[in-house]
Amino acid sequence: MMNSPTSLRTMGMALAAGFCLLAGCNQGGPSGAANDDTATSGSVAIAVDATFEPIVKSQVDTFHKLYQYAKISARYEPEADAMRDLLNDKVRLAVVTRELTADEKAAFDRQKLFPRTTHIATDGLAIIVHPSNPDTLLTMEQLRDIFSGQTKQWQQVNRKNKLGDITVVFDSNNSSTSRYMQDSVTKGMPLAKGAFASESNPALLDYVATHPKAIGVIGVNWISDQDDKEVRGFLKKIRVVGLSTSPRPQKTDEYVQPYQAYLALKTYPLRRNVYVISREARAGLGTGFASFVAGTKGQLIILKSGLVPAIGQTRIVNTTPNY
Repeated sequence: MMNSPTSLRTMGMALAAGFCLLAGCNQGGPSGAANDDTATSGSVAIAVDATFEPIVKSQVDTFHKLYQYAKISARYEPEADAMRDLLNDKVRLAVVTRELTADEKAAFDRQKLFPRTTHIATDGLAIIVHPSNPDTLLTMEQLRDIFSGQTKQWQQVNRKNKLGDITVVFDSNNSSTSRYMQDSVTKGMPLAKGAFASESNPALLDYVATHPKAIGVIGVNWISDQDDKEVRGFLKKIRVVGLSTSPRPQKTDEYVQPYQAYLALKTYPLRRNVYVISREARAGLGTGFASFVAGTKGQLIILKSGLVPAIGQTRIVNTTPNY
């Protein structure tokens, strides 16, 4: 996880009775059961908001090791595409950052389906800049003005900042991060005209790492697990911005980064829920995988990734920061 003056430790996982489906480490089923569609065997296609590619890959890999007759094929794509695939029956399960809209519920009603939505985690969005950028502390008001295009140059943020025009970067078109920023940060105002999509999260990180004028937004699980060699490499190339909800912060500790503890305490402002939505009418492999993610092993993977598990108790130990 990301280093922090606050440590977050798991005290145990309290699971709902509905997630007893995968009790034990079943190896899948009898010989020849590979084509059976059960909670632990068969094949299923799922769609995943690309923001969560690292964490869902870990979930899928672990599930495959536990259940040898299961085959989960994951599509990592923009959230809008994932929801479209779910509605059009191209996948049976989607991992996204929102619940179904009224129109989507109506579409499923017409198909005589009643999708199940499970909250699995709380995510944070990290604001990242080039290491040479001196402005790594921003208020939410400043962030809104940057992402809405009202603030066009870094000098408008800080008179001493000579980097010039600001370049706003997202991961992809129709992504959940761009939707979140417009809904929750710019409050419905159009995003900055110069904002563009880098086509993937690794490409976004590389762009910010090589363009001093850039500012980007990325899911925290891409940069939070410091046991991951690739994550450590990313963190050497970019800087994570601290954010404050106060319009005129007086102290450094009024700015917070997307550490897991601050997500749990709800003091980091760019937070959102993560859901698994299943369209399965029966307890097939999609339902089995959803139960795994919401169960003990899946929630521990979420904890390690830097997100906050939906189920479980945590203990937060505060230490005195050195300023």
